[in-house]
Amino acid sequence: MADRRIAPVTLTPDREIELHQSSRFSSHEKAESSHRQHVIDVNNGGNGATSACPFVLSFNNLSYSVRIRPKMLFAPIRKSEEESKEIRSKVLLNNISGEAREGEVVAVLGASGAGKSTLIDALAGRIERKSLKGSVTLNGEALESRLLKVISAYVMQDDLLYPMLTVEETLMYAAEFRLPRTVSKEKKKARVQALIDQLGLRRAMNTVIGDEAHRGVSGGERRRVSIGMDIIHDPILLFLDEPTSGLDSTSAFLVIKVLQGIARSGSIVMMSLHQPSYRILDLLDRLLLLSRGQTVFDGSPPNLSRFFKEFGNPVPENANQTEFALDVIRELENAPGGVTNLVEFNHSWQTMNRKKEVREMPNLSLKDAIKASISRGKLVSADTSTNDSNLTTIPDYSNPFCIEVIIISSRLLRNLSRLPGIFGMRLGTIFVTGLILASLYWQLDDSPKGSEERLAFLSFTLITIFFACSEEIPFFIEERFILIRETAYNAYRVISYVLAHTLLSIPSSITLALALSLTTFWAVGLSGGCSGFFFYFLVFLSSFWAGSSFTAFMSSMVSDITLSFTVSVSVLAYFLVFSGFYIPRDSIPAYWIWFHYLSMVKYPYQAIAQNEFSDSSSSKCFMKGVQLFDKTPFEDVPVATKVNLLEGMGTTLGTNFTTSSCLSTGMQILEQKGVTDISKWKNLWITFAWGFLFRILFYVVLSIRAKNKRK
Repeated sequence: MADRRIAPVTLTPDREIELHQSSRFSSHEKAESSHRQHVIDVNNGGNGATSACPFVLSFNNLSYSVRIRPKMLFAPIRKSEEESKEIRSKVLLNNISGEAREGEVVAVLGASGAGKSTLIDALAGRIERKSLKGSVTLNGEALESRLLKVISAYVMQDDLLYPMLTVEETLMYAAEFRLPRTVSKEKKKARVQALIDQLGLRRAMNTVIGDEAHRGVSGGERRRVSIGMDIIHDPILLFLDEPTSGLDSTSAFLVIKVLQGIARSGSIVMMSLHQPSYRILDLLDRLLLLSRGQTVFDGSPPNLSRFFKEFGNPVPENANQTEFALDVIRELENAPGGVTNLVEFNHSWQTMNRKKEVREMPNLSLKDAIKASISRGKLVSADTSTNDSNLTTIPDYSNPFCIEVIIISSRLLRNLSRLPGIFGMRLGTIFVTGLILASLYWQLDDSPKGSEERLAFLSFTLITIFFACSEEIPFFIEERFILIRETAYNAYRVISYVLAHTLLSIPSSITLALALSLTTFWAVGLSGGCSGFFFYFLVFLSSFWAGSSFTAFMSSMVSDITLSFTVSVSVLAYFLVFSGFYIPRDSIPAYWIWFHYLSMVKYPYQAIAQNEFSDSSSSKCFMKGVQLFDKTPFEDVPVATKVNLLEGMGTTLGTNFTTSSCLSTGMQILEQKGVTDISKWKNLWITFAWGFLFRILFYVVLSIRAKNKRK
């Protein structure tokens, strides 16, 4: 097998016509070269020449299996322990070995379930080391997780991008995250411009990414932007999971053409592909065909036909050789003997060809090779201002914590500012809800009926706040996937995202709480004056804060939008039931009282109820004289009769009851409802504390999810 690593890329006239007709990419190839020479050398400057000491990524005897759960509720009894183990586990990789060299584009092919994505994950460090058997080395040295994150990039199959940012803004934020502070703003912009040319995105640079509701870039351009975000720091290793999935043939060709250019610039590119076209096949340097976790071919594309010819299944004339190879593999998989013969033939074929092939081996250690690569302008996320023999100048993160918070906040704010309808809809919903409630509970009096309606209004308003916060679930989940992608390779810290998101949620919570307070407090006729209104506003603010934090936590726990909505609404309904409004605390069974204290609605409800009734106990009476008979069988009795009954009751009790006698104060109502166990200010602080607790849990769950490794 000839080594095509440094062979120049030549295009036939037909190929040039195809490129010219299919895309504008070729018009930017010359610009790519000049920009790259100018930009990538952001530290010391380099000539960009091809390395004389290339990197070699080697993987030997990689094996990985997972346990599978039985589909039936009761698994049948196994005859032996060995048979039981075989059924409970599935082998995804079975002694896979191979290598990839600097300048090469290596594609892992196979049918669905062959182990393509699993192999890419294994090489990219996305499988727990204790679960993966075998070794992965770069220049003969084992790759530590910390170093791998810095010198590599992983592009997921899904394009996870902020929809309302333009192509240029998306790549610029990626540069801010991945390039160190020692690189000036001008050089970062120059790097982004060079990358735009390299990706063939010049015409789309000012177009928003878009989503289902907003028209944006095409699918192929979106995929190239996704790749660009991960290669902004010019990594040495680039791993991609089916980068052509969902693209038409032209877009897929352009994506692989971009990847070929990246490899030729001094990177190792490894990706999984499902079924490449003949045009894409011409751009690949090596193929690795898998079948049920085993290697059935490893070599250059031109050798694929010869391999199957010698195996006894020659590729028909004018047939796509990869399609034919995959068809043969699929037929063998369904045959009684499986692919055992093909695996054994590949092993002997590889042994025979290695004797004829001379593959250059790197003559530098990994440490020296990385330093040499950095000195030529590669790996622009590194800092070469000092000579450190342990490569400690390659930091875990490019930015300090405070800078990360500023950049993340800026990106979130810019994306949301182009979606004014989202916050506008929430504000409009709260405002309209406030007007409806104000009209329903307009100027409540101080009668027993009025006191019950006040409590009902306060309870319904609070639960409306918590349910309104559930509207954020789709946006939390969308951002969560982006966070997992970006933090997996140390673009920024998880705590930076959590803090930035928290800071941005404060202004919206204040605005919503103020809107609801202003539309309801004086219209309903609540007591307390200005001080009462201020506390009323604080309770609403704490409720929006706690509700938003709860929503963020639930979104981090449950990734499905529908399921997250269902779980969140259900839990909030439980909180309402046990809050003390429908069932007073003293009436809750002992075995459920613990849930009463876990209810997040309990504390703002008690705080706002005490604000309404406790401060007015000295000046307001909520039941006077004959109002005692309201909502009783004597309610329709003439007033004179009620007065006589009241006087008779007073005589019996030894008290003088008149029509002006106060029979129920605000504090008595609070005691009857069982909401006096905690003071109103303590209830307020507890509500704020719930918000902080859920934010901490939000951070913990995201930190676990951000590892994103198979076990």
